[in-house]
Amino acid sequence: MKLDERHLVQLAAVVQAGGVTEAAAMLGVSQPAVSRTLSLMEKRLGEPLFVRGKRPLVPTPLGRTLAEHGQIILSASRAASEAIDNFRGGTSGLVRLGGVPFFMDALISPMIASFQNAFPDIRFQQSYGYLPDLRAALEADRIDLAVCPIDILDEGSGLQFEEILPGRNVVACRATHPLLLKRKLKTTDLLEYPWIAPPPGSPLHADLRSILHSLGATEVKIRFSGGSLASVLNYMAATDALTVLPHGVVFAFRKDRHITALPIKVPHPDRALGLLRLSAAPRLPAVDKFAGHIVRSFADLSHLIKRHERAVVWGA
Repeated sequence: MKLDERHLVQLAAVVQAGGVTEAAAMLGVSQPAVSRTLSLMEKRLGEPLFVRGKRPLVPTPLGRTLAEHGQIILSASRAASEAIDNFRGGTSGLVRLGGVPFFMDALISPMIASFQNAFPDIRFQQSYGYLPDLRAALEADRIDLAVCPIDILDEGSGLQFEEILPGRNVVACRATHPLLLKRKLKTTDLLEYPWIAPPPGSPLHADLRSILHSLGATEVKIRFSGGSLASVLNYMAATDALTVLPHGVVFAFRKDRHITALPIKVPHPDRALGLLRLSAAPRLPAVDKFAGHIVRSFADLSHLIKRHERAVVWGA
């Protein structure tokens, strides 16, 4: 015998509420409608669903068994409604995020953690890449949002970019580097030490070449290359090697006091770090909420980052 799922739900509500009127109010239907449903079910089954004369209503063994099935349907319906509300409110869902490695590891990953502390039902899938890879991933619908540095977008690119941090590079070194003891640091002093090369294909790799060219270098000692941010920092903290890093990355590790920036001006890249997404992509509430969190987090940090830059680089 096939029973209407809606009837089972109404039966479960009556058992749960202990009365027809209360169940009708719970479900948002009329009391006569629930009474008709119970009468129709008893007629089809040929069995009573409630013990006669008991208030509040007491289900018979058959009534309780069927109500248990109805409760499963009712709970699933409520869970589905809650899932819809959470999705629309941006408090649940999936954020597929891609980004350049150094910024992701130094600045974005802690922001993901703080975001998930507030919204634990939002899941993240994180991947790494540089602009060509991230653009391809956006267009192939493999990621929803990218965090990367950009100089300028071509007209008609179909991409939307929101700046969160201006491009600022520094020459980074360990906190006890001999060059920090010089009273007047000259750019030529930098060429006396070995260098760490950023990963090939990264914007930082091109920036390093630009900086060394501005220093008049014809050749440079590259002792370490291609490492992750963690390996670069660990290597640099134990050697006198220098490297070029975004100031924001050095700022992120300021409390560790293992690395710092040399007080010397170097060319800044004509680009900014920001959020990149497809202009025509459907708006996903969880992605929008996280993007807003990133923008606000950088806005809150902006004065600290500027103060750190003035104190460590320009003010020294």
